[in-house]
Amino acid sequence: MIKVVAENINIMSKYTGNAMRERDPKPIQEWAEKLTERGADLLDLNLGPARKGGAEMMQWLVKTVQEATDLPLFLDTTNNEAVEAGLQVYVIKKGPAVINSIMATPERMALQLPLVNKYGCEMVGLMWGPQGIPRDENERAVLLDSMMTQAAEHSIGLEKIWFDPIVVPVSSQQQELQGCTTFMQWLPDLAPGSQSTCGLSNCSNGSPDELRDILNQVYLCILKKCGITSAILDGFDDTIVNLAHDKMLDLENLVGRVLDGEEVEISGLGKQEKEYVKTAKLLLGHSLYSHSWLEL
Repeated sequence: MIKVVAENINIMSKYTGNAMRERDPKPIQEWAEKLTERGADLLDLNLGPARKGGAEMMQWLVKTVQEATDLPLFLDTTNNEAVEAGLQVYVIKKGPAVINSIMATPERMALQLPLVNKYGCEMVGLMWGPQGIPRDENERAVLLDSMMTQAAEHSIGLEKIWFDPIVVPVSSQQQELQGCTTFMQWLPDLAPGSQSTCGLSNCSNGSPDELRDILNQVYLCILKKCGITSAILDGFDDTIVNLAHDKMLDLENLVGRVLDGEEVEISGLGKQEKEYVKTAKLLLGHSLYSHSWLEL
């Protein structure tokens, strides 16, 4: 079982985004309550860049959400002032706040790592380096080493870090996606005791809408097998929440067999099982991406 970080309270959402801009607490608290009831373990509060009035908005949002739920919160914005403003008003209930995220660049680490101990929070360590998104697992490992070194210098234990490998779209970066998968397999040995997470839906970006759900679902199964401990995902998607919480183990184990290298015979499987096997092969690079992979 892994933790579900619900991504739905987002400035880009028409429903919650408008409520944030208008400082209307009702829609936001309604969603916070529903996401809690549907099994979210944490809520991601995404303000995007929040360049104008970000600090005030984040403080208002944190207070508004914490009136409706006791769940821990990811504070998600590239505006460091807004992050710190949110941490200043955050009340620890079921867990500390989590900064989402700190890039593995010298300037961002120097700016944001001190906040972790100052406010008793945790952090997402994003494998985004000076050259941008890493190309493979080896480049991710180099960034990981750099971040662990800097975290140690700030007395931040690995248990406070949720490493994010950066998931890339299978439709345009199929081979690069393997670097993310392999890195996740390495992570428990490279950073023992750490946590991990990812923006799961990135893997299906650029794919037709009707195919995005199965890509996200199967890639979650793969990442769970690789040892990931949480994922940022749609908290209103019952199927993917159930997968995260070990309620669809037959499908998860089927994907695990493909990951383990077994040649799964699909002729006797049902429609859903066949689609999961085909999608697992696609995501693992055993077949080339096309929008029609399920029909082949």
